[in-house]
Formats: sequence, C-alpha cells, structure tokens
Amino acid sequence: MSTPVKQLLDQKGHDVIGIGTSESVFEALGQMVTNHIGCLLVYNKQNELSGIVSERDCIQKVILQDKDPREVQVRRVMTPKNKLICVNPDEDLDSCMALMTENRVRHLPVSKSDRVVGILSIGDVVKHLCSEKELMINNLEHYITGSL
Repeated sequence: MSTPVKQLLDQKGHDVIGIGTSESVFEALGQMVTNHIGCLLVYNKQNELSGIVSERDCIQKVILQDKDPREVQVRRVMTPKNKLICVNPDEDLDSCMALMTENRVRHLPVSKSDRVVGILSIGDVVKHLCSEKELMINNLEHYITGSL
C-alpha cells in the first residue's frame, strides 16, 4: 500500500496560501512567484473557499488571450469550488497520482471535515513516489547481494 497523504503533508507542511476573489490575476501571479508555488486557494469576502487558481489558469485565460492581468479579477479565471477535485488525508499517494493524471490537474486540495488542511502538487507526489521506489530498489539490491 502507498503512503497516505497525511504523511506527506506532515513532511512538506500544511501551509495553504490564498487570495481573494476580487484580487487581480497580476497579484495572484505575484504571490505564486514569491511563494514558489503553482496555485492559490481563492476565498470570498466571508473567508469561505470559492475555488482555486493556478498558473495554467492565468496563462490560458488571461495572458494568451492578451488580457491585462492587472485588470482581470481572480474570480474570472479560477476553477470554482463545485468543480474542485479534493482528497482526504487518508487517501494514498498512488490514488492521488492516478486522480491527477486522469483529470489533468497539477494540484489537489486536501480537506478534512470541509476544511482545507493542505495542498498536494504533482511535484510533491512524484518526488515522494520516486523516493519510495528508490528505497525499495536499494533494499532489494542489498537483499540479493546478502548485505542486508
């Protein structure tokens, strides 16, 4: 069985960075660059989750359409909450990888009791799964050579 999401979140951290629905795409991109992340959760004025906005959303729906990122509000380009694909902390990483691949998404909010407790990126999952596979290979090599 694969590693549960909660174990990876405990290692990488549970930080979640958000932005308001009325903020500009320019501001959203600035926050992503500053924080070295590829998406932000989007919150309304009541501080309720409204959706998620990613670099890809900003590029496809603003930059490539020659719109001014300083003028376009995040709410115009975000994926709304009702279309979000979320996982729970007990989900295994292999399932998350399959979900991301099937749905062509790079980020999965992790929620528990309707509260976001972290975000997984495709990079987080790939890095962890590669480390697991490398450890397994090393253990098998040691077993085969009798040096375990």
